[in-house]
Amino acid sequence: MTQKKLKIKKGDEVIVIAGKDKGKKGSVLSVLREKDRVVVSGVNMIKRHQRPDKASAGGIISKEASLHISNVALADPKEGKPTRVGYKELADGKKVRVARRSGEVIA
Repeated sequence: MTQKKLKIKKGDEVIVIAGKDKGKKGSVLSVLREKDRVVVSGVNMIKRHQRPDKASAGGIISKEASLHISNVALADPKEGKPTRVGYKELADGKKVRVARRSGEVIA
């Protein structure tokens, strides 16, 4: 079975457009393709009780939980506002992602 084509990738700057963290910005730490979810740095923080082990101390830790991909939008590289993603073929034949809001190429 082929995997779905997701328009948001690891390292992208995104804005949360729905939920308790609406309006927050962060970069994508990981993309969970099977579940259509993304983990964004500093967004959707949860507390977890962790037992101590050799690598780390125990206690209550804060970490990022995943968000559904429909609740985030890519930040426009020019304006920093939410935008949709489109695709365009450059003159050299390379297919790139572009921001629909400004037309800028997304790195």
